[in-house]
Amino acid sequence: MPFPQGGPVPPYGGGQAPPRWGAPAPGWAPPVPPRRPVVARTPWWQREGVISRVLAVAGVGVTLIGVVMLLVLAAQAGFFGPVPRVAAGAVFSVALIGAGLRIFGRSGGRVGAIALAATGFAGAYLDVIAVTAIYDWLYPALGLAVALGVAACGVALAMRWQSQPLAVLVVAGAAALSPVVGSGLLLLGFLIVLQLACAPVQLVRDWPALHIVRTLPAVLAAIAVTLIAAIDSPEGDAVRDLLIAAVAIGVIGLVGTVLVVRRRASDVTATVAFALSTVPLLVVPSVLDRVGATVIAGGTAAVLLAVGAQYLVPKLRALVGIPAHTATVAAAASSLALVEACFGVTDARTLPIALLLVAIGYLAVAGQRRSPVALVIGGLFGFHGASVFLSDASPETLASSSLAAEWLDIWTVLAAAVLLATVAVAVWAMRARPGLSPGSSAESVLWVVASVICLYAVTAATVALGVVSGATDGFVVGHSAATILWMAAATAALFYGLRNLARSTAVAKVALGSGLLVTAAALAKLFLFDLATLDGLVRVAAFLVVGVLLLVAGTRYARAFAEAGATRDRGGEEVR
Repeated sequence: MPFPQGGPVPPYGGGQAPPRWGAPAPGWAPPVPPRRPVVARTPWWQREGVISRVLAVAGVGVTLIGVVMLLVLAAQAGFFGPVPRVAAGAVFSVALIGAGLRIFGRSGGRVGAIALAATGFAGAYLDVIAVTAIYDWLYPALGLAVALGVAACGVALAMRWQSQPLAVLVVAGAAALSPVVGSGLLLLGFLIVLQLACAPVQLVRDWPALHIVRTLPAVLAAIAVTLIAAIDSPEGDAVRDLLIAAVAIGVIGLVGTVLVVRRRASDVTATVAFALSTVPLLVVPSVLDRVGATVIAGGTAAVLLAVGAQYLVPKLRALVGIPAHTATVAAAASSLALVEACFGVTDARTLPIALLLVAIGYLAVAGQRRSPVALVIGGLFGFHGASVFLSDASPETLASSSLAAEWLDIWTVLAAAVLLATVAVAVWAMRARPGLSPGSSAESVLWVVASVICLYAVTAATVALGVVSGATDGFVVGHSAATILWMAAATAALFYGLRNLARSTAVAKVALGSGLLVTAAALAKLFLFDLATLDGLVRVAAFLVVGVLLLVAGTRYARAFAEAGATRDRGGEEVR
């Protein structure tokens, strides 16, 4: 029988109260988890392999410097003869490779074997460069072929030993010290050989560091040679060889990267190497004539654009298998080449037209395929083209009749028309983005910016047409026409918004806001500029037309809202 709350506690086993439900039994204690043994952290300099690796890398560097001294400094000082120097370098390199092969299978011999073999192959590569570049014992083509064999043997041994450090040390050691032995285009050729020799490795091994090590030296050398050529104005053969080298770097980088990312789509390092390999092709047009630079830039843009555009077509994307990061890099590089091509085929007056036409193409793709990359590139081209157009048809030029007569021509009219088309396509592409909802503040900002750009383009076009016409008062007639067109556009926007007032409030809000903004701009231009600049019948016509349009717009505005109010009142009566 339960006891009432606060009553006496019955005896339990010797006068003790019974335990509560869930309470631990008398004498019970929770188990203590065993403590993990505290392991003392070993200092980095005592860890296995750290010091040995550091010493091995230092040994590779110091030994290769000794080989370079044997091949170059001894020759400069007159020590020994050419044959003993070259033979000593070759024998020493072979001995190092043999020692590495001998100790590789022994206990703890892997690090030393990799260091010895890497030093031997890099030394042999430098020896081949010296034989070709310093002593001229081999023709350049034969020397490059021998160097390719040496590098291929070193990389093959790295694959057999499954050692990325060996491949990296061979390439890095040979590339870092080869400028001491060779120079110019021949040095660039030997660095391209290193890039080529390591390309097949990436198909079998996932060695990301090798991507950069094999690509960066050739790219840096190509940029340096191009800069020197731009200063020295070399002969035609040197320019041709430099162009061939740039194309070779680009082709090796593109083909190697495509083959790699088709197997390993997550290999971002391969895409970085591909981006680096496109730099020489973007730099080399600076040493070519106008036609040659345009052809190279256009060809580069076409190839890279094809690589990037295939990602936007689902069937091609599944067939080719190039991931998004590689396609993005290709699209970005192609846009830079397109800029060079635009500069090559135009002059100062037609450049904005070319840039804006390219922008229309990218923006159209962005709107059709919902591609953010194409949208960004198209926006950059559009901004660049609009900036160039603004520099030609600046506000100062539009406000001065003398400057307008000097700078504005028929190309200004065409550029303004293309700019209007670019704005229309850009608005369509932006509205196709899923994040831009109708009636939002972002859409309102978009329409405001588009309206301002269109008003400026219309003004420039009308003023330029007035100037081109050759009439005495063409400048003032152009400005009068611009003001009238501003007000006509505002009236059209207001009518469109009022027509959609009952069907779509969001659309009506944007259209009415844009129309009122343009109306305010037209009135400001009419009183602040036209009243002081225009004269005679032109000024009268501008005020009369704008006034009539204002009356029409105001009448229609008042009637639309009156009809909307009457409709709401009838709806309320029906509900009652």
